[in-house]
Amino acid sequence: MHTKINKELIVQQQQSITKLVHDARAPLNQISMQAELIKMMVEQNAPLDKIQQTAAKIIQNCQKCSEELSKISEQARK
Repeated sequence: MHTKINKELIVQQQQSITKLVHDARAPLNQISMQAELIKMMVEQNAPLDKIQQTAAKIIQNCQKCSEELSKISEQARK
């Protein structure tokens, strides 16, 4: 009985961690795309304010990613 419960708990924990990792990847993908966008904007001499707005989005997504990684860390301690 305990073995079955333990296996179920392990499966639930693995699923939870998998979801958290997936959630952390979303802002990383956004960071990558926004960095590529900045590169293109610089090459095309885009207005500085547009470049700054895109850089601000990178910072926001870094913060989101940090929050998601904290959730993973918390989950791993359980």
